[in-house]
Amino acid sequence: MKAVRMTASLDVLLTRAAEGDQAAFADLYDQVAGRVLGLATRIVRDPAQAEEVAQEALLEVWRTAARFDPAKGSALSYLLAITHRRSVDRVRAAQAGADRERKVAATAATREYDVVAETAEAAFERTQVRVCLDALTAAQREAITLAYWGGRTYREVAELLGVALPTIKTRMRDGLIRLRDCLEVAL
Repeated sequence: MKAVRMTASLDVLLTRAAEGDQAAFADLYDQVAGRVLGLATRIVRDPAQAEEVAQEALLEVWRTAARFDPAKGSALSYLLAITHRRSVDRVRAAQAGADRERKVAATAATREYDVVAETAEAAFERTQVRVCLDALTAAQREAITLAYWGGRTYREVAELLGVALPTIKTRMRDGLIRLRDCLEVAL
């Protein structure tokens, strides 16, 4: 019988709080704060976070008390539903934050590793290209260097070297084949 009277009392207090009665809300707060905090603590599992959730839930009850409809349920169920929703939101937000931190940490570690690995690999490849270029004939090396590192066309290379265009094409083709073979063996 006492629980029924308390529920009815809570319904009346919440209805009066919806009308702006601060004293009614203070009485309501005194009667339910322990239950609200207990529910929040069971869900959130961190006492400091649970206190914040309980405070937010009771503040929401004060702001939204006008939405309470005694025909749909008791004031206690209304209060605990708000508390439950706030608690679950807090747990989800904490989990999302932890997931973001793990993802950023993993990305940063991968990025640092990738930069070091790419730098080392590029240095190794440059060294291998130099070694393989040195293995070419002087004519092949000169034609390839002017075309690929000098940015010149076959025709421009032929004019600069004073050699026929078909000869330059042959030198470059043969030189590139030798470079490819050398680099395949080296890498």
